[in-house]
Amino acid sequence: MSDVPTFTRLDPRNYRDHLTSDRTRAALIVQQHVLASVRVTLAGRGFVELPAPLVGPVTDPGVRGAKQADVDYYGATYKIMTSAILYKQAALLAFDKIFCIAPNLRLEPPETAATGRHLVEFHQIDVEIADATREEAMELAQALVTGAVAAVVRDAPAELERLGRDPGAFTELLAQPFGRMTHAAAVAELTGLGVAQSATAEITWEGERVLSGKAGRPFFVTDYPKGSRGFYDREDPRTPGMLRNFDLIAPDGFGELASGAEREHEPARIVARMRETGENPAKYGWYLDLIREGIRPSAGFGIGLERLVRYITGADEVWQVCAFPKLPGEVER
Repeated sequence: MSDVPTFTRLDPRNYRDHLTSDRTRAALIVQQHVLASVRVTLAGRGFVELPAPLVGPVTDPGVRGAKQADVDYYGATYKIMTSAILYKQAALLAFDKIFCIAPNLRLEPPETAATGRHLVEFHQIDVEIADATREEAMELAQALVTGAVAAVVRDAPAELERLGRDPGAFTELLAQPFGRMTHAAAVAELTGLGVAQSATAEITWEGERVLSGKAGRPFFVTDYPKGSRGFYDREDPRTPGMLRNFDLIAPDGFGELASGAEREHEPARIVARMRETGENPAKYGWYLDLIREGIRPSAGFGIGLERLVRYITGADEVWQVCAFPKLPGEVER
């Protein structure tokens, strides 16, 4: 649409143009509808919302090339949270079903800014369910995304029009279950397309982009190989070397929206997995104490809030749907 205003070019030293843009305001209203829909859906299923911690002695180590940020905490070195995963598992001691809208900080490699999908500071819709399977977590992730899209189409048509986003782009998503393929099938398909992949590692950013660009609706990639993900993703007891996990990929080139899994919960297995992934168990004192005293089996996931809003709005880059974006490699002065 020729009369649709364009996003301003981000200047990380001056937010005025970004925040006064009609498109930015429209995207942030869409975000508001997404958050409201998520909270309604989860409350209706009996979930309790808990605030997540900002810092702790350890955080999620499985952050795909990003570095953790340290903070001086009364003379001790604490980590700024890259993910609420460890605390989500702990929270199940209080409730069967929990979620949080969690801030995270990951010092992404500067080159990831070119993917259009990475922020240093972002938020996740983090969910954890006691005694649940991967399939139950996947069903809930689909319900949250479908519900959010339906809510925006129904309640924010003016914002979609202002953003030049055709609601028809979601017809297939709203009409059919999400697709599904294994990691092995994804590697084989990409290799056949000439996009080199490793059978023992995560799908590359380029591989995700290619698969996403070929899809007409969101789809899950399941069964990643052990070693490609963090120690908390449960190894399939029937298929050693394969994890009971998943990624959720948006169509049309928008890429990954969510990651999730069943969780390891047995002390010996968790310590063994830590060592296999190069983690020092001694760093995880409070967490391992909790595990040894008994923690519930669970499954859960995290949906990138800004990535989901980017997909719904059709934005070119994820910073365009964030009020105060911090891009990899860029420093405010």
